Amino acid sequence: MSKQLGKHFVKLFFRHKEPLSRKYRELITAFCVAVCILILRSLGLLQSLEWAALDQFFRLRPNEALENRITIVAIDEASLRQVSSWPIPDRVIAELLEKLKVHKPRAIGLDIYRDLPVEPGHYNLVEAYKSMPNLVGIELLGHNKNTIVSAPRELSDRDQVGFNNVVFDGDGKVRRSLLYWHDINRKLHQSFALKLALLYLKNEGITPKKATSNHKYLQLAKAVFHRFEPNYGAYIEADARGYQILSNFPKPACKNLEVKSCPFRQVSLIDVLANKVPKDWISDSIVLIGSTAPSLPDYVLIPYSSRLMGAVKPVAGIELQAYFISELITAALEGRPLLKVWSDEVEWLWIFAWAYFGVATRQRIQRPSISALSIVFCCLLLTGYAYVAFLDGWWIPILPGLLTFCGSAVVLTYQIAHMQEELKRSKEFLRQVINTIPDPIFVKNEKHQWIVLNEAYCQFLGYPKTMLIEKSDYDFFPKHEADVFRRQDNLVLWSKKPQENEEEFTDAVGKTHLIATKRSLHKDTAGNFYLVGVIRDITERKLMEEQLKDTADKLSRSNNELKRKEDQMRYLAYHDPLTGLANRKYFTEQLQESLEWAQNNDLLLALLFIDLDGFKQVNDTLGHDIGDRLLVTIAQRLKNSLRGTDTVSRLGGDEFTVILRAIPSMKVAARVAEKILRTITEPIVFDKYTTKVSASIGISIYPINSHDCETLLKQADTAMYRAKHLGKNRYEFV
Repeated sequence: MSKQLGKHFVKLFFRHKEPLSRKYRELITAFCVAVCILILRSLGLLQSLEWAALDQFFRLRPNEALENRITIVAIDEASLRQVSSWPIPDRVIAELLEKLKVHKPRAIGLDIYRDLPVEPGHYNLVEAYKSMPNLVGIELLGHNKNTIVSAPRELSDRDQVGFNNVVFDGDGKVRRSLLYWHDINRKLHQSFALKLALLYLKNEGITPKKATSNHKYLQLAKAVFHRFEPNYGAYIEADARGYQILSNFPKPACKNLEVKSCPFRQVSLIDVLANKVPKDWISDSIVLIGSTAPSLPDYVLIPYSSRLMGAVKPVAGIELQAYFISELITAALEGRPLLKVWSDEVEWLWIFAWAYFGVATRQRIQRPSISALSIVFCCLLLTGYAYVAFLDGWWIPILPGLLTFCGSAVVLTYQIAHMQEELKRSKEFLRQVINTIPDPIFVKNEKHQWIVLNEAYCQFLGYPKTMLIEKSDYDFFPKHEADVFRRQDNLVLWSKKPQENEEEFTDAVGKTHLIATKRSLHKDTAGNFYLVGVIRDITERKLMEEQLKDTADKLSRSNNELKRKEDQMRYLAYHDPLTGLANRKYFTEQLQESLEWAQNNDLLLALLFIDLDGFKQVNDTLGHDIGDRLLVTIAQRLKNSLRGTDTVSRLGGDEFTVILRAIPSMKVAARVAEKILRTITEPIVFDKYTTKVSASIGISIYPINSHDCETLLKQADTAMYRAKHLGKNRYEFV
């Protein structure tokens, strides 16, 4: 199977016997390469590489303005040694909050789980909670109670809590930020970063609202946060639960900061307790309190964490929250671009465009050295464009573009080399002598021009060879004939297979011949294609065939008419003319055959005798026309209630029978009878009349009740009358 697919792929790329593929070779090559890359991308095989390219763009981006709105109070190793306890006691946290409160920060984020009291000082911490409306605590949401970490009740009661759940990609990095999440009780929660950003922006007069362009999106000022989707950008079937956004991580400068590894202002917990922190670092800022100690496992990887050369360097969880907060605030206040992606259709068009660009570049630049330099230049151009687009907030598929560009150029290079090798073959075919062949023969080039003609063809057409050479069919034949010739020529050129077709041929004196032309495709050593046609005059033979065909058609029409009448008579003999159901004769034959089949296969057979209740009253009061229409309706309902293998018949009047073949038990016959009763008793509407009838059903079973047709029918009839005497609209077994 794989070998066949491989051969088919090679034929698709190197179909050098087909001029149409040469004409559209660039387009076909670009399309095939683009489809291959799109398939690889849809399978997720390029996802990690595209993430790596995105991370490299993050690392290459220039430093941005210093972030003066956020200060991190770090619980580092020195703080842990001085406090000599983990978790840090509530008394220390309360003291820290009180010292920060003095400097009037705009918002305080406590990125420490405090779902349980840590004595001593829990009362002090509770009082600090109550006195600080701008304090936000954290909680951890989960899918069950075992994965949930609750926030302090004093904060959750006043809606001063945000979740700090983090979404990881397949390579373990964080590239997305959660803004909203529904817990197991479907309650909506805000993230820790969003909660703090909204507190800060509230003083700027900015509140969250639905985006005007799409009400499903969050908008802060003019910044619209596009919701992450499962196939967003390079992602394939990603987890998109909650309200996620693709984070455009800021890159604040780290100049003049004591901790150069952190792009945000950072102070130690013990420095705050010792009043060693500049007031302007706290006042009117967002203060984040969290762990940066290596001994506490609160580290994650982000795009800035790795380098091309060097070890991976994770960032603390509190620093990750600072990145998220900074992105939200700068987007709302300064219009900093948010990371967006193109729609799938635009990305496909982009990938195909680069595939075609790679083919076109290689096709038009034949010298290998210049072609290689051109490909390198175009790759750099693509990378540069993608980088500039990234700085403007767009994540475009750079890796698929590079792969399709280079891949299509390589494929076309191989095609060209293959074609050049074929040009070395000899040109023996056109040199063969064709005048020795008595049948008319023509040879055309790719432009559908005659280039070789034998004498028989020139005599058949009635023009000298000098007048015909390098001319086409449209110069000598009527348009409708030339159109047929051109269509058949193209069919051979497309398929590469010989074709024979019957056509009309008008010679120079206006005489029309019927011909059979066999066309085949050949190629010379230079790679040129030639269409060779051999003609036979079949005018006399076609006249004889037409006469025989007319005679056969007359006989066929006569036979068909006889068969139609025979079928009609057979149908009338076996069917009721009113309802179209089987009549008594057909019923008798079917019952006999069904009994024999049931006996040979040791199966049960049920015979249902049905008589309508109230039909005579309908017939007498509403007329025979309504009565006939009622019988037709009942017949249709009976057919719809049964299997295709069952037989329903009308014996006459309002009496019907049903043969149920191959039933496993009597209960099946009872269920069918109940279904028929329900169906028949449904109201029937005729124009302005609404009527309703019921039915009485008698049931006999082979071989339980009898082994012959006549007895079974009589027993079913008797059971039907018993059903009528017992109240009608019911069924009874023998």
